[in-house]
This record gives sequence, C-alpha cells and structure tokens, in this order.
Amino acid sequence: MLTIGGLLVLFACVLGSYITSGGSMAPLVDAVPFEMWTIGGAAIGTMLMANSMHEVKHTLGAFGKMLKGAAFHKADYIELLSLLYFLVRLASTKGAMALEVHIERPDESAAFQKFPKILANHHASTIICDYLRMVGMNADDPNQIEDVMARELKKVLVEELHPSHIMQNMADALPALGIVAAVLGVIKTMSHIDQPPAILGAMIGEALTGTFLGILLAYGMAGPFSMRMKGIVEEEAKYLEVIRAVLVTHLHGNAPQVSVESGRKMVPTEHMPTFLELEEAVQLVQM
Repeated sequence: MLTIGGLLVLFACVLGSYITSGGSMAPLVDAVPFEMWTIGGAAIGTMLMANSMHEVKHTLGAFGKMLKGAAFHKADYIELLSLLYFLVRLASTKGAMALEVHIERPDESAAFQKFPKILANHHASTIICDYLRMVGMNADDPNQIEDVMARELKKVLVEELHPSHIMQNMADALPALGIVAAVLGVIKTMSHIDQPPAILGAMIGEALTGTFLGILLAYGMAGPFSMRMKGIVEEEAKYLEVIRAVLVTHLHGNAPQVSVESGRKMVPTEHMPTFLELEEAVQLVQM
C-alpha cells in the first residue's frame, strides 16, 4: 500500500504543480497515448530482447510481491524457529536417523504439517530437508555445511534479484527512449513547417511530452520499483539465513536452545521476537 500511496503523491505533486502554475492538460492528454505507445512499447521490447521468458514471468510476479511487501513477519519467524527447534532437539536426543520420517516426505510429516506456510515455501522446506539429510549421510562438518549453504543461499538471492535488475535496466533506458519519442515528434513537426505558429507550438509541446514521460517513468516509477523489489528480496533472504544459522550452530554441538537463539539473532529487527517470546513458543512444540 505504501508503494501505491507514494505513486499517488508523485502524480499529485508533478501534475498538480503543473496545473496550478497555469499549465494546460490538453497537450498532455492528446500526446500521452501515442508517446506511451512509443516509449512503453519500446521498453517492453527491449526487456523481451534482453531476458528469458522465465525472467520475464519472474518480473511480472515481482510486481505483486512489491505491492504486498515482504512475506515474513514475527509470527512466521517464530514458527520457523519452533520447527527448527523440534528438528534439532530430535536429532540431539535420538540421533540424525530419527529425522528421516520428517525430511524424506515433509508433506507427510506431522512436524511440517503443523506449519503449512513453511511446507508451502519451496526454498525453506527444501533447504531444511536437504541439509538435515546431508547430516544423516555423515556430512556433519559444520564448516563444510556452512560453506555449501552460503553458496546456495547466494545463488537463490541472485536469482530472486533478477526482477530488480530488469527494472533498473529499464529505468536506465527510459530517458533515452523518451528522447526517441521526442525526436520523432520533432520530425513530424518539421514536416508541417508550413502550418501557423499556434499549430506548430502545439506539435512541439506534444513532442516534448516524450522527453517528459521518459524521465518521469524512469526516475519516478521504474527506479523506485527496482529499489522496492530489491529491498523485499533482501529482507526475505533473512528467512533462509535463519535456517542456516540454526543448523550450523547445531552442527557445532550446541544445545537446541542455543541453536535457535543463534537463528533468532538473524531475524530482521522489526520482526525479531524477544527471548521470552521464542522460549514460550518452542516449549509448546509437541509432536
């Protein structure tokens, strides 16, 4: 909602100041559909040329995420830490093989079923199961596991940042595409040089609308959209970092309570539960 609010403020200030200072909306109304056809169409065309269909679909999906904001809040982190507490406690008390019933078929696990949002999160559930499975295969060197997890999480982050990069590239291109539209408008104006000054003035005004739209779309929309997408992805990446912190701390031989406390410290500050809130939550975990 904050993104929509900011967009409304942007248009209210830009167009409001133009109108109140005596500007006429007629040239903009006449020119905007054609200029948007040129600029917007060219921007979409360059995006399609520069990216795969998977990345294009990923970018379209990122707009919904941008409007909703980050998917994880305090309750989600408490659930994640509660599940991880159960799993590392089970491994500590009964051995890594006791986890097999939960990590081989997580959709049938009573532990995962208690936290359906974690089960539905492909990245989170896969990382939890994969690395606990590696522990069961005697790959229990915490430094090695941490290194492998760090490289995988970096890969996931890079892939999730693709929409942000695409939007930033579009923001970089839009001012130049606006100039293209303006130049076409000037060419059209010059072909009507025999017309009266009033008509030529209106045509020049319509041509300049291309430059105006290119700059406005770049710095007023595409650029901020890119930053918003990046911020959401980086915030959500902390969710997976919590998993890494808990599992690596567990592999170093620490108690389950210490492991989840290590994960709690990785939670973004605005969503981080207190020590007591987490302690109360994990004590309720009974499978």
